[in-house]
This record gives sequence, structure tokens and C-alpha cells, in this order.
Amino acid sequence: MAKEWYPIINREACVGCLTCVEFCPHNVYQVEDGKPAVVNPDNCVEFCQGCGKICPTGAIGYFGKN
Repeated sequence: MAKEWYPIINREACVGCLTCVEFCPHNVYQVEDGKPAVVNPDNCVEFCQGCGKICPTGAIGYFGKN
């Protein structure tokens, strides 16, 4: 798992659909106030961008992405 790669959520762009939470099998996310929050960033698989690709509003970026 990654320590230098994890998702960052733009909470203003996020509509709270929770698609990313449902998609991620690594328990990176937890729902807080109806929106996803990154609570286990070390669980994210390095260079995986699956949650960002399925986000309908493009609200997910990544720490560690050049």
C-alpha cells in the first residue's frame, strides 16, 4: 500500500454521491457529514486512480501525483 499517494477530495465539488466510498475495497474512505473523507490514506494503492475516474464531478485529486 502507498504512503506517498492518496486521494484528496475537493469538498466543494463533491456532491456526496459516495460512489468513491462504495468503489474502494481498501477502506480509504469513511462517510462524514454525508460526504466521503479520507481516513486511511496509507491503505490507498500507489498510483490507483479508480475512485477519481468514477467520480461524476471530478472532485478527487491525488497527493503524490506529478
